[in-house]
Amino acid sequence: MATRNFAIHMIFLSENIVGVLGNVSLLYRYLFLHFTGCRLRGKDLIVEHLLVANILVLLPTGISDTMIPFGWKNFLTDIECKLVFYIHRVARGVSIGTTCLLSVFQAITIGILSTRWAELRVKAPKYIGSSIFLCWVLQLMINIIFTMRVTGNWSNKTITKKKDLGLCCSVFHGRITVLLNTGLSLFPDVLCLGLMIWSSGSMVFILYRHKQQVQHIHRNQISPRSSAEARATQSILVLVSTFVSLYTLSSICFLYVTLSDNPSQNLVIFIAPVTACFPTVSPYILMSRDRRVSTSFLSWIRSR
Repeated sequence: MATRNFAIHMIFLSENIVGVLGNVSLLYRYLFLHFTGCRLRGKDLIVEHLLVANILVLLPTGISDTMIPFGWKNFLTDIECKLVFYIHRVARGVSIGTTCLLSVFQAITIGILSTRWAELRVKAPKYIGSSIFLCWVLQLMINIIFTMRVTGNWSNKTITKKKDLGLCCSVFHGRITVLLNTGLSLFPDVLCLGLMIWSSGSMVFILYRHKQQVQHIHRNQISPRSSAEARATQSILVLVSTFVSLYTLSSICFLYVTLSDNPSQNLVIFIAPVTACFPTVSPYILMSRDRRVSTSFLSWIRSR
């Protein structure tokens, strides 16, 4: 059992290192483009905030959880537990929200192929900044409630019923309170999930219809702009598909741990690597599809 838990923590450590390096690398490339005067697209701001959120998801829990195999299980104080949990929850929520925003924005962007989307496409970039700001504020406010339920494992407080979450523990306040808190926590996520599924379905339909029109009129000759938008859309579709799959798995585990009075420690340990999967793989999905970022960065390196 101890050997298996140690192996899981080492996998989680490796996953965190790969994820942080990927997110920091891609964020650096976007910031480089920004400060060198390169014209960024509307969705680039969304991607930058997604990368920042991914880093904040990985770093706090990653550093803390990797201490467990070395015997430092109860080293976090009550305040430190609340802070780590709060940052992780806020960043995870922003990661979900920005992925949703990216999917919806791309659906609007390629919707120019239809005349009814034209006006919305022109106005959409103006609301990107305010949408991202609202996403951060919403998550900062919602997760204050859940932070109150978290305490350190070696806290001096006298608590009759606690739930072990690995590094920290959660105070049990009754079944109804747990259900209400869980519902409040999942509502924004489910809403974002629904919007992502809708926007992804719209993008698939629009691309399929456009491909049929292009094949009929131009005999498979696609314009460079259409090709670039198609690549960007495929990248976001892969990103959203990856997110939905991993989020569904982590949500099932999260619900079981939240609603169970005495959750399995194997499952508690397993949740961390599963939750870290999307923040780890998402920058590599974006890098593999966005040639503009890589090309501009490499061109600057060669010119030095």
